[in-house]
Amino acid sequence: PVVNELAELTKIKEITNTTHTIELYSRTGALEQGYNNISLRIKDKVSGDYVKNATVNWMPLMHMATKTHSCPKSGVEKITTDGTLYKGNIVFQMAQNATEYWDLKIDYTINGAAFTATSIIDVPASAKQRVTTFTGADNARYIVAFIAPHHPKVALNDITVGVYKMETMMDFPIVDNFKVKIDPRMPSMGNHGSPNNVDLSQSASDKLYYGKLSLTMTGYWKINLQLLNESNVILKGETITDLVPASSIYFEIEF
Repeated sequence: PVVNELAELTKIKEITNTTHTIELYSRTGALEQGYNNISLRIKDKVSGDYVKNATVNWMPLMHMATKTHSCPKSGVEKITTDGTLYKGNIVFQMAQNATEYWDLKIDYTINGAAFTATSIIDVPASAKQRVTTFTGADNARYIVAFIAPHHPKVALNDITVGVYKMETMMDFPIVDNFKVKIDPRMPSMGNHGSPNNVDLSQSASDKLYYGKLSLTMTGYWKINLQLLNESNVILKGETITDLVPASSIYFEIEF
């Protein structure tokens, strides 16, 4: 059977150089502040064929008034041997504004020949908070990004989060062996919580953090967070009490 590689994907934009057109895709057809799964394929301008044997790297850069920095990003991997799609993820920890912008540089080699293409990309602010950046009690800078669920339900949902450390302006590796505690609350409903939540721990396979998120009704939820290091020391975030209705780090969900 013929496999439609672009099923459930929508084109974001095209980036071109003299030789190739690079097509960027995502589930929504757009990028946003936070965690983004991004697929791409490379089209030869002369033959019209899509390249199946490229080695691809990318570098997202935020151009600010006084400095330039990157963000957490994965490598770019071929999805299937015979296919044309390459895939990775990028966490844009801040949104563009009137004077500051993101661009994406894609470097790739085909049969030993090196190519590059760069383009400005649109990264608007997310409607709800999907990523939080902060300085921990250890004075390190961290980025915690919401990944899933995409479509939350009144149920016990699987929740996935990425935890990254800013080592330099260009280096944001995944953090190992931490814990993310969650306390979902409904501020408009007396700040009530929910039962059976499971705090997030790291998966050995993809290094992301997984847990269970209990949502007992539809509406607006604030997912209060606490980040703990490998020694179970709280680096950021507060326990919710009557006097502390929200943590300083959180995600937002509304459905």
